[in-house]
Amino acid sequence: MASHSTLFVAGPGGVMTDEVGVVTGDLELCTELSEDGKLRALVRYEGAEEWYAITGGSCVLADPRDHEQVHSLLHGLLHRPEG
Repeated sequence: MASHSTLFVAGPGGVMTDEVGVVTGDLELCTELSEDGKLRALVRYEGAEEWYAITGGSCVLADPRDHEQVHSLLHGLLHRPEG
């Protein structure tokens, strides 16, 4: 399984997760790509142990080489320290 991870600051409204609802503040984004091409987007509080699935944050990639670009796009959407 391939993964990418990036720190970010959530904007107003935070990030909705399946397990605990909205998380805010200093967070870490992780995208995991399985052998069958399924991508999962996860988030956790910076330095924490527990990961949460981002609501609506999974898909199947047509080409696994797109993983890094999808991760970068998600990071760009979620990293909004100024709002």
